[in-house]
Amino acid sequence: MSLKGMLVANTLLGMAGGIQYLNLKKATKDPAASSEKTLRAILEYAKDTVFGKEHDFAYILAAESSSELYRRYQEKVKTCDYEALRPYVERHKHGETDILFPGKPVLYATTSGTTSEPKWIPITETYLKNIYGKMTKCWLFNYIKNRPRVFSGKILSIVGKVIEGYAPDGTVFGSVSGVTQRDCPGFVKALYSNPQCVYSIADYNARYYVLMRMGIEQDITLIVTANPSTIVELQNNVNVFYDEYVKDIEAGTLSEKVKIDPEIRKEIEACLKPNPKRAAELRALKEKYGRVLPKHYWPNMQILNTWKCGNTAVYLDKFEGSFPDTMLYQEFGYFSSECRFGLVLDDTNNTVLFPHFHYYEFIKEEDLENPNPVYYQLSELEQGKRYCPFVTTFAGLYRYNMNDLLEVGPCFGNTPTVHMIQKVNGIVTITGEKLHERQFIAAVRKVEKEMGLPVRFFIGFADLEASAYRWYYEFTDCENVTQEQAEEFTRKVDEQLMKDNIEYKAKRVSLRLKDPMTYRLVKESFEQFKARCIAEGARDGQFKLQLLLQDEDRHAKFKDLVIK
Repeated sequence: MSLKGMLVANTLLGMAGGIQYLNLKKATKDPAASSEKTLRAILEYAKDTVFGKEHDFAYILAAESSSELYRRYQEKVKTCDYEALRPYVERHKHGETDILFPGKPVLYATTSGTTSEPKWIPITETYLKNIYGKMTKCWLFNYIKNRPRVFSGKILSIVGKVIEGYAPDGTVFGSVSGVTQRDCPGFVKALYSNPQCVYSIADYNARYYVLMRMGIEQDITLIVTANPSTIVELQNNVNVFYDEYVKDIEAGTLSEKVKIDPEIRKEIEACLKPNPKRAAELRALKEKYGRVLPKHYWPNMQILNTWKCGNTAVYLDKFEGSFPDTMLYQEFGYFSSECRFGLVLDDTNNTVLFPHFHYYEFIKEEDLENPNPVYYQLSELEQGKRYCPFVTTFAGLYRYNMNDLLEVGPCFGNTPTVHMIQKVNGIVTITGEKLHERQFIAAVRKVEKEMGLPVRFFIGFADLEASAYRWYYEFTDCENVTQEQAEEFTRKVDEQLMKDNIEYKAKRVSLRLKDPMTYRLVKESFEQFKARCIAEGARDGQFKLQLLLQDEDRHAKFKDLVIK
């Protein structure tokens, strides 16, 4: 991008995003006042809906103090999960208005649920305007604050398909991130390294090929993708197809080997032209380095933005050292299909919440199984403590249980920040041992250092029938690690878990939990597993993997990836 173009982007985003940044700072100065104001606004917005009338929103709003407001809200509206809201959402899907909120959704975001039926998360015009309009401008503005040259090149942003289908009443369901990208200002849209049709390519290997064939030709300065495993797979694609990219770039073509719908291919090819100069640069990079990494082909990279917290941390070491040292690797923030909770504004993992757009409640980690827990307001959180959040939004979620465990960080203004630790349902139990996923991860990491056997990927499954755990490891040197070594690895993991979890130890010693079983995985087992899930309909941008599960469907996908 020209210097003039960068200055235009910085100026326009500085104005639009700067206003929203100041509004955020204002809201976070007094989280107690902001929380009350926001809850009253949401209840007023929805008081004449079916849900609002059933739950006496008018009565709640008549409260004269904040404490009375919260007491009445807790009295009339019980905490819930998606299944409690599903009947209301179904009415919206079939065309009814004023059910959870005024009017109808403008969009649904679909994501996996606790049942075989996916969740249909409604998105209202108000929510879209505030969260994916105003706060996205704030997000882009913040990039400039952290790296003023972030828009000096192109953006590689990996989003979902805008339209995946339609509800019975014709309302679109698809990717909110895709819609955000589609509807962004023209000067930002011009910065994207590929046309949006790329996200409609059915074969995800082909999609990665196109993303990187187009991306590697350009000077990428910003990458935005929620899931860090996507970064790993993009580089895997580079490792395999680098020479093919170079041929395509030189000729201005798109390899016929890549399986793409003809209409999508036509739209992509219209964007391409011969670039022998860049092709020569890429050939020179390979001759110099052998294995070419992002820091070689994108030396001006300013910001990489992905999740770094929770389970996604297991992917980060897979591309350590791959990007320029001067680049800011920024946490994507606490974010889900149900709710974009806030933004990360610096180089920490702490998400700054939106007290002017969402109403938040929290229970302490130790109260997760308490049938009558104390609910804390945003202003009452303590730094360093862990909580499970419940959210109320302008999109029809009321005291919605996110089933996540968050840790509180330092304040932004006077409002506590948070970062993701794990899903609350990351706890697995066969016979009362309540084994935490994070305990399993920590045990594997400790043993790999102790034995000097690095593990590229691992996963554990609870086998209720056998009353035992099955541990699967893809060792970095998987072809040379023996079954005997792997079983010794498991024995040490088992010992560590007994040290870390007294309930696990009690069940093991009493033989209620049998010896864990050991399996060695073939090379690139995670990639093969993910490909199978995506082939069955999982969305790449939303693909999340717990490393300790009680899930026979996912377990079955690993059984033929075992080294015999």
